[in-house]
Amino acid sequence: MRKEPLLEIKDLHIGFSQAAKESVPAVRGANLKLYEGEILGLVGESGSGKSVTALSVTRLLPGSAKVISGEITFDGADMLDLPEEDLRKVRGSRISYVFQDPASSLNPVFTVGEQIIETITLHRGISRGEAFDLAVGSLSDVGMPAPSEIMFSYPHQLSGGMRQRAMIAMAISCRPRLLIADEPTTALDVTVQAQILDLLSRLKERLGLTVLLITHDLSIVSRVAQKTAVMQQGRIVEYGDTELIYKRPSHPYTKGLISCIPKMRNP
Repeated sequence: MRKEPLLEIKDLHIGFSQAAKESVPAVRGANLKLYEGEILGLVGESGSGKSVTALSVTRLLPGSAKVISGEITFDGADMLDLPEEDLRKVRGSRISYVFQDPASSLNPVFTVGEQIIETITLHRGISRGEAFDLAVGSLSDVGMPAPSEIMFSYPHQLSGGMRQRAMIAMAISCRPRLLIADEPTTALDVTVQAQILDLLSRLKERLGLTVLLITHDLSIVSRVAQKTAVMQQGRIVEYGDTELIYKRPSHPYTKGLISCIPKMRNP
């Protein structure tokens, strides 16, 4: 008998309020199931509701957005009804985020090491010395060269790919059960994109991570995700095994996304 999903979203509706106007729907009845140890790709064009759905998991929506109805369950807990004190314990420790642009996510005035150490001490309540060792270990986990030296580097001293690895190291430093990666490769060149995707796959295997990978690019999902959910105008229009969706899409929107993927031509 299959286990219960680690993360389940049921009939989620989210709207954005506008002055003197009715709420504008952003997510319309979304349903998702993400099982432990899987990578689930959430795919759709900009404005389809992907990021809003992801932020709603830990109630990080902007002030103008509101969950109208639905359920979000993580590891058996009702995330929409969880007390704020308990929710703070989940954020960053049991559920971590990696966002699109590490240059804006990392603080430019602190070293990479200081920022990872702060995350660890905040959530794990250990000494700075112990946190330093764990931070070096996390940088090593993400394949950062000379991790002990990188600890003393500032974000501007790193390449785009190294900054993204630093962000991933920070996200995994407290060994979360769920990593939500929101367009983690968009700002990177093709070669570095492939390296980051391979890294996520390795971390899933080595650390037992569960990953929600958000992207507009179906070819990225086809490379690493076991399951795929396709989102259009706030609705999940297709969900299932990635290989089946990629080979035999059923929804016209999914077919359109696949048709946009460049095909290799014989000379």
